[in-house]
Amino acid sequence: MVDLIKHYGVFGVLSLIYEKVLTYFLFKQAKIIRRPFECRGKQNIIVGKEFTTGRYCRFEAHGKHGEINITIGDNCQVNDSVHIAALKSVIISNNVLIASRVFITDLNHGGYSGNLHSDPLVICKDRPLTSTPVVIEQNVWLGEGVVVLPGVTIGENAIIGANAVVSKNIPAFSIAVGNPAKVIKTYNFEQKKWLAIHE
Repeated sequence: MVDLIKHYGVFGVLSLIYEKVLTYFLFKQAKIIRRPFECRGKQNIIVGKEFTTGRYCRFEAHGKHGEINITIGDNCQVNDSVHIAALKSVIISNNVLIASRVFITDLNHGGYSGNLHSDPLVICKDRPLTSTPVVIEQNVWLGEGVVVLPGVTIGENAIIGANAVVSKNIPAFSIAVGNPAKVIKTYNFEQKKWLAIHE
């Protein structure tokens, strides 16, 4: 307790205790969900053991009652101001680390490719929602300000650099940066190094 007070101060420790109690009633499996925290469609969200959040996070599950739209695995850490929105399926596997100001979504207002093309004369908010599942595999690290768009799978042990926009699948054991996110390094198991991709 003394170390906690040194680190957080008396009021900080009292705040942690308050948040821990609220976490128990919101998501019993979680370690701590810090306030403020906004959760829409809680019945459609599952979180794993030892799940933690920073402040100002917003989770939205827009599916039908009883559907599981957002699944978060064990030992995941989500930092401040993370927004996750799902109509059908966002799956975040075990041991994922998510930095602050990250946005992950499986949905769009309207369709803009394939067989579905929304009428641009229809007001944006009135266009029908479309959804393509998102999967973030285990031990992925999403850097500050990353955006993960519908239909994306990020392979295990991948790293996504700050402010990247992930619009296509990212393979396992790779580092991707930029807008749109592009793989710049992969892990070489023989050399035990992250090696740059040469074009």
